Amino acid sequence: MAGPLAGVKVLDLSRVLAGPWAGQLLADLGADVIKVERPGAGDDTRGWGPPYLKDKDGNETGEAGYYLSANRGKRSIAIDISKPEGQAVIHKLARRADVLLENYKVGGLKKYGLDFESLKAECPGLVYCSVTGFGQTGPYADRAGYDFMIQAMGGLMSITGERDDKPGGGPQKVGVAVSDLTTGLYGVIGILAALRHRDLTGEGQHIDMALLDVTLGLLGNQNMNWFIGGNVPKRAGNAHANIVPYQDFATADGHIILAAGNDRQFKAFCEVAGDPALAENPRFATNRARVENREAVVPLVAALIAKKTTAEWIAILEDVAVPCGPINTIPQAFADPQVVSRGLAFELDHPLSGKVPQVACPIKFSGTPIVYEKAPPMLGQHSDEILGELGFNAEEIGALKSGGAIG
Repeated sequence: MAGPLAGVKVLDLSRVLAGPWAGQLLADLGADVIKVERPGAGDDTRGWGPPYLKDKDGNETGEAGYYLSANRGKRSIAIDISKPEGQAVIHKLARRADVLLENYKVGGLKKYGLDFESLKAECPGLVYCSVTGFGQTGPYADRAGYDFMIQAMGGLMSITGERDDKPGGGPQKVGVAVSDLTTGLYGVIGILAALRHRDLTGEGQHIDMALLDVTLGLLGNQNMNWFIGGNVPKRAGNAHANIVPYQDFATADGHIILAAGNDRQFKAFCEVAGDPALAENPRFATNRARVENREAVVPLVAALIAKKTTAEWIAILEDVAVPCGPINTIPQAFADPQVVSRGLAFELDHPLSGKVPQVACPIKFSGTPIVYEKAPPMLGQHSDEILGELGFNAEEIGALKSGGAIG
């Protein structure tokens, strides 16, 4: 069965992560996504290794794991956008598209007639999504924006990492490019909303996505803690700003996450930990009291948890419905029976390696389930196929290739 976006055509002019992540999700949802890449080089992330995908003989290919993470389900055409013939091909693709994704510098596509205002006349229903570091307006609009830098500027690193008075204290970035990835997700939400509006009115529109905007928006309750409380949020390691105990603790043989989100759960923990009086102590009886007396209660909880192994605590706490869990490595997470049962890891056929591993889209539909058919494409893998769909014959395709407009 076709996905929920079957029939939607997406022209993906983006590269690296935020834009490609949005394009991959649209492809997962059933859209026909055509990825435009530079001849001979392609998306920057193709070379962001090691590791690189190995071929059937065990030799490294030119396909980096980074690229393979964000380009499933697309078709690749290699076009030299600097050549008039290449621009003409992209214009033809744009006229057939419902959505255009791009992450060029602000104004970078105008000289090719591929900016929103230029395309609006010939493609009035086009949903055009631009992804940049700082957005299309404002004093920083012309600056390049990178995830690491945006995590810092957007306040995320000020609340991520161990406390400054603890060993290893100081600002830390998140372990994945979270500003890029979430900008891609917000971009898809905007695209879907704009498509709904287009279907009702016939009007396309420009979606202006900025990594900095998204990163600030993600700070959620920490933003409100500052706006309402007046105190600048600080790094707290794995502790929660508004809930105690809600962090990692050392067990007899490792670590565990204890997430006692309410007073019932804290009382249940104290009972099975053998210290019910702890929950009756007025300084610890309510979450507000525990937050105010964090420095006193956390060491007491830590001493209790250190008496048993991780597996023992998980079994005990699950029996009394107190949220908990181990701190897994990525291999351990994928080996977890819950993850296995949900089918999050799978493989797709790939012309170089035979199979390429992938991680499933976390959206599960009851009526239009996602069907995975296309591995991340090799550079220009579908150039002839796409040009044929545009009406070019073999002779014309050959001319485009010999002239360097198509790779």
